[in-house]
Amino acid sequence: MLVSAKEMMTKALAGKYAVGQFNINNLEWTKAILLTAQELQSPVILGVSEGAGKYMTGFKTVAAMVKAMDEELGITVPVALHLDHGTYEGCYKCVKAGFSSIMFDGSHYPFEENLAKSTELVHVADQLGLSIECEVGSIGGEEDGVIGMGECADPNECKTIADLGVTMLAAGIGNIHGKYPANWPGLSFETLAAIKEKVGDMPLVLHGGTGIPDDMIKKAISLGVAKINVNTECQLSFQEATRKYIEEGKDLQGKGFDPRKLLNPGFEAIKAKVKEKMELFGSVGKA
Repeated sequence: MLVSAKEMMTKALAGKYAVGQFNINNLEWTKAILLTAQELQSPVILGVSEGAGKYMTGFKTVAAMVKAMDEELGITVPVALHLDHGTYEGCYKCVKAGFSSIMFDGSHYPFEENLAKSTELVHVADQLGLSIECEVGSIGGEEDGVIGMGECADPNECKTIADLGVTMLAAGIGNIHGKYPANWPGLSFETLAAIKEKVGDMPLVLHGGTGIPDDMIKKAISLGVAKINVNTECQLSFQEATRKYIEEGKDLQGKGFDPRKLLNPGFEAIKAKVKEKMELFGSVGKA
């Protein structure tokens, strides 16, 4: 059964660990993440970007697949199905589709507009018992065509959004989506500490988890980050394992072309990467 991320965020913040949000792109992705969470007894958040939702034919299809898979696999750990970097319209579509959590990314709007739309959506989520994440200060890199420069959020604006009653807050601290460039200066812990001082016990979210050094991840968790998003790293693991399978000619041996065999190395690679991240984030055994 899908749950709101509220309780898992509260526990993570108190326990000084983070829950991983792993984005899903198809059935293999979803199955790999759910099975790993169950094996490690870790709470988990399945993230769905609007682009991935469209690729999987729509949010209703995604919600139906996740709910059925959760039941068929006998998953007992807490699982939240979460819209990642949602538009205002996308949030309402996911509410109707049966998601248990939404993210409204209004960081590209003027702050007053971000505040107004966030206020409305927080009220909707609260009425329906869903968790909601809002964002201040755009995350760098590209996410579904939206390109951000990796701004550092204004701690006062963070407090204003946090005070609306959001479940968790995504704040830009120099992090970016995708691969980090060689000249990336690292996370701004000064900004993170200033935001934490303003928002108190608000669970903070670190987007762009791929490629951030482990010591920075651990420090971010110690400063109040309770949710870390991972997507690109799983995609790269899937790609590398699939490439190796084909380059070794295994798809030409027997029925190696069967998609169940062709996709299996990538599936196992995702499981290994999710396990690695859950251990780093400290969520193993916390279900």
